[in-house]
Amino acid sequence: MTSYSCDCLHAEAINMALFPAFAGLSNTKAENAHKELEWLSNQSFRTDDALSLHQRATEKANETQSAETSRLVIPEREDKNDVQSNKKKKKEKKKKKKKKKHKKKSGEPSPASSGSDSDTIYPSDLLKKGCEEVQFQVEGSFVWLDDLQTPTDRPFCVDRRADRANWEYKSLYRGDIARYKRKGSSSLGLDLRSQAVSWAESGPEKKRVDRRQRPNRYFSPTVRQLLMSDGKPTLPRPPPEGTTTTLPFIPVPSCLEGEAEGGGSAKGQGSWVNPLGVYDSSTSLWLQGKGKAEHGKTEEQPSTPRDNAAVMLAERVENFNRRLRETPTDTHTWFQFVLFQDEVAGAPGVFGDISENETERRKRSVRATLEKKVAILDRAVENNPSCVELKLERLRLCRELWEPAALLKEWKKLVFLHPNSAPLWRKYLLFMQSHFSTFSVSKVNTVYGKCLSTLAAVQDGSMVSHQVLPGTDEHMLAIFVQQCHFLRQAGHSEKAVCLFQGLLDFTFFKPDTVKDLPTRQQVEFFEPFWDSGEPRVGERGASGWRAWMTQQERGGWLQPSEQDDGDEEDQEELEVKDKTWPKWRIWLDVETSREAIHWLPWRPDKTKGQSVEDCEDPDRQVLFDDIGPSMIRLVRPDLQLCLLLSFLHFLGLPADTSCYSAPSCSLLLDDQALLGDVHHPDSPLTSYDLPVPGVSPVGHMTSLQGTRRGAGLCKQGEEFVDNVFQMVLPLFSAQERAVLSLHWIQYEKLKVLRCVRGRNKKRVKSQGKRSKRLAKRLLKEPENRGRLSLWREYAHLEWLLGNLDEAHKVFDTALGLGVAGGLADPALCDLCLLYAQLEVEEAWRRDKGGAGTTVTTAMSSPAVYILTKLAEGSSYAPFLGQLAPVAVLKARKAYEQAVVSSLPGLDEGAAGQGQSKKSRRVKGLVGCYALFQYLTVGVDAADAVYNLARKRLEQHSSMSAQESASSEVMCDIQTLSSVSECEALAVQQVALLRYHTSTNVYPLSHIRLALTSALAHFASSTSLWQLYVQVENRYHSAGRARRFFHSVTKASTSVVPRLFAISAEQQRKQLVDSVQRSDCYGDTLSTLPENGLSNRIRSLFENAIATEHGVHCPLLWRMYMNFLVSEGKVEKGRGIFYKALQDVPWAKGLYMDAVQLFPEHVQEFLDLMTEKELRLRVPMEEVDILLED
Repeated sequence: MTSYSCDCLHAEAINMALFPAFAGLSNTKAENAHKELEWLSNQSFRTDDALSLHQRATEKANETQSAETSRLVIPEREDKNDVQSNKKKKKEKKKKKKKKKHKKKSGEPSPASSGSDSDTIYPSDLLKKGCEEVQFQVEGSFVWLDDLQTPTDRPFCVDRRADRANWEYKSLYRGDIARYKRKGSSSLGLDLRSQAVSWAESGPEKKRVDRRQRPNRYFSPTVRQLLMSDGKPTLPRPPPEGTTTTLPFIPVPSCLEGEAEGGGSAKGQGSWVNPLGVYDSSTSLWLQGKGKAEHGKTEEQPSTPRDNAAVMLAERVENFNRRLRETPTDTHTWFQFVLFQDEVAGAPGVFGDISENETERRKRSVRATLEKKVAILDRAVENNPSCVELKLERLRLCRELWEPAALLKEWKKLVFLHPNSAPLWRKYLLFMQSHFSTFSVSKVNTVYGKCLSTLAAVQDGSMVSHQVLPGTDEHMLAIFVQQCHFLRQAGHSEKAVCLFQGLLDFTFFKPDTVKDLPTRQQVEFFEPFWDSGEPRVGERGASGWRAWMTQQERGGWLQPSEQDDGDEEDQEELEVKDKTWPKWRIWLDVETSREAIHWLPWRPDKTKGQSVEDCEDPDRQVLFDDIGPSMIRLVRPDLQLCLLLSFLHFLGLPADTSCYSAPSCSLLLDDQALLGDVHHPDSPLTSYDLPVPGVSPVGHMTSLQGTRRGAGLCKQGEEFVDNVFQMVLPLFSAQERAVLSLHWIQYEKLKVLRCVRGRNKKRVKSQGKRSKRLAKRLLKEPENRGRLSLWREYAHLEWLLGNLDEAHKVFDTALGLGVAGGLADPALCDLCLLYAQLEVEEAWRRDKGGAGTTVTTAMSSPAVYILTKLAEGSSYAPFLGQLAPVAVLKARKAYEQAVVSSLPGLDEGAAGQGQSKKSRRVKGLVGCYALFQYLTVGVDAADAVYNLARKRLEQHSSMSAQESASSEVMCDIQTLSSVSECEALAVQQVALLRYHTSTNVYPLSHIRLALTSALAHFASSTSLWQLYVQVENRYHSAGRARRFFHSVTKASTSVVPRLFAISAEQQRKQLVDSVQRSDCYGDTLSTLPENGLSNRIRSLFENAIATEHGVHCPLLWRMYMNFLVSEGKVEKGRGIFYKALQDVPWAKGLYMDAVQLFPEHVQEFLDLMTEKELRLRVPMEEVDILLED
């Protein structure tokens, strides 16, 4: 209720109005007023005089109204008793304007009063405004309550025009509003000779410039449309006949001249309407569906750039319509037409006027554009009912328009029509996994099982209505691995481990009697074994499904009595480390510790008389219904090896699965160690052997700010890994066993490296003893005694432990065994390369001057001796201290010939054979040759060797990829291995150049050129990006790096370069903040601005989550949320958390980050996890019990 209505209510309550001139107009109820209010009446005033005064005021007001209708300005009446302020004059002008509008449209409520005390009518204003009361009473607007002839139940009115003063000053009294007068036109602190302040105010009397008449800026829609449009071609014309001046060029007419000459008639012009130029202008216009233009209008309204752009858009629309009408089965044209709608929506004047706000116009056009795209795709699907890509694009666009139930129904219909399409199933699984409104872990896990069982039925021929598509086996394995990682990220590690255990038993230990049956019947036979309680793969005493079935046929299984260690019982003693911590921190710590320990499924121990009812946490038990539908058949040996490597990678081993069909990378990235610095200062050449995959192994889930556990599992986990290797290794061939043994030793080497860098001597000694025992046990196997790859890893393990003499003995023994193979043996080249690199690093650590590049120092280098003996291929003897120069020359010649014969495209003899020559592993050979050249000639020679090898390998891989694409088959393992070889060579090259810069003066441009050329081909290489960020962060010029990041992210769809671009900016911001907050250079640095780095980082995050792969990357969302909270924007960070739930609702790490960043909402997050069925190992009620105990 406004102040005006409050005054009216008060006037009704008293006997007589405060203004005697209107005393005669009061209603009859005022005559019977109480006598105690008589002091408010003026007894000396006569009513007749007041009525006559009112009559004169009414006549005066009528004259004022007639004057206003004739647009005459009447000067305002001056009142000597009132002080007229500038604000009052402005309000009176506003009232006149409102009054004029009120006269034009009768019956509308006039907003004459603003609702504040500044609009209160004073007695001096009644003479001028007397006529307004009469007019208001007639038309039903603001009136005095005394003037109402009949009482009303609602004696007030609503003023819909807001007064900002009421909001700003929290009061209705105008005296509370601050006013000031400016004295003078100067300002303190300004130089009067060169600086000044303009106090000009833009009042309503200032003439506003029409937006249509303003010149267009470079970012306006009209100019952008003009820049994107294709210019009209103009042909050169000969000079006029009368001219004698010879010009050095043929003049080209201007655009306006060309339009003026060509716009007269359409005859003679070649276009898509009139290609031969035989139609006149009327016929051409009729073919375009246009009428004949009037000459008068054409002359009066010349064409503008906006009109030209509209004409060009119309022509392109007509072209698309004609092409789609002629060839409706051309799906590529349909997709082009859908993308063209974005260009149409960006045209000026399509969804609004150019002068209006661009943001509002964009919001209004998004939905209309989506609806138009969906309509086009509906028509495309009608003409191409078998095209899955069109249907997928239609469902992707309908996600913003349809309800979740309708969208889910369409997805089910689509997978029902195409049950044999594995890529379609993967899209459907991603939709189910990332749609928050319909998401729950059990639902998504059921869909995974249905997908794999359907594809298995198509694979074995049970579903006769659909045929098997190429690559179905690889896709099925990829979907299975993706399901296991989905369960791990959701916290259900026990189910994921059981899935791998079940499929390993189902694949490697299948009885011969059921191999020929369909997959569904095999699963039915597998269920009794799973429910029997017998040990499974990785558990102590496991024998497999085949042995159990054989024993059952013979008369039952004899359970051996084994004595259990019972270590698991005492693992939960000290779960609460400090009871003084906040409750949320205790929950986070206990949850993380149980994730690291209880990732194995719980099994009842029959020797102790345990049963299913003895399990305290029922979720640790896995039933057959959870894994049965996901059992698939893997017949090919390479896929069986890929399954085992995937399981080892799941457990944390450095198993390389890049050469197989793996699940989508962005869904699995949840480990921030991907962006960390793996380069160790003491090992500049050998720090990049084992890249970090960026996928957290099982048992390593924690918050992003928490301390990350290194390589290795708990005690039960290490025993589980040993049992898996011992049970599965005999089932593979000798070559495959060598690969698995190599990964096993590399895993032990990672654990030793973690202990060495942790500087814990006791742990280094115990871990080193266990790792050496395993390595010696593997090397004692008869088939492994000649495996140089295993000798290489064992020698490196001894070197890491500090046993240099023992490492030298192991290296010399291995070289004595296999040096006869020479440069043709890739394993020998790898061993010699590592041995030489370790010798170079050891010499560099002894003397910071490095190994030297001159011939004198090279002759006495152990690394040069090792590489020379490799090239000779003769017997090997330990280094004694000197090397003959002739041997170096012979070795260089041997290296040149070996590289020429090994690299594709360099051997002239094999040129006529095409691609028949099998590509070899050249990473070790090229690395040895480049290091040999570096130590004997110089860094430029080594750089040339790497550049030549990379160039040939890139050409070979691109040609192989083109052949695979033309034949419509998946890339073979040979092509992918050549790509990985080229990537490894680039890492070696950059590591060698960086080592040289640490010992000598060398320009940075060579390192930058090697990195940029490699990253242009391998945009997803984490090792190369880590090196690039380390190189660029040493220098404060960020412009070059930002441009390169922008070019790579624009050309690549991978999320990896976007993550490293964000990481580089965050490291730069940390550097700037550390300098600004340091006291080394004075206190003034702490007040310096941040130079917009926060806004840049936030923009990079927004652009990354707007991509197709970035929106489903858990690591990206977690980094974004942590960054906002670190900047102090807690509410925005919490908003990003809820936004992330719409796209990655399955990531438990996201909820754990939210608990750490927003601890006051911990119960809300736990309820959300329970609702979506994520694994919650420690309810908050259990935390209360632990605190009480």
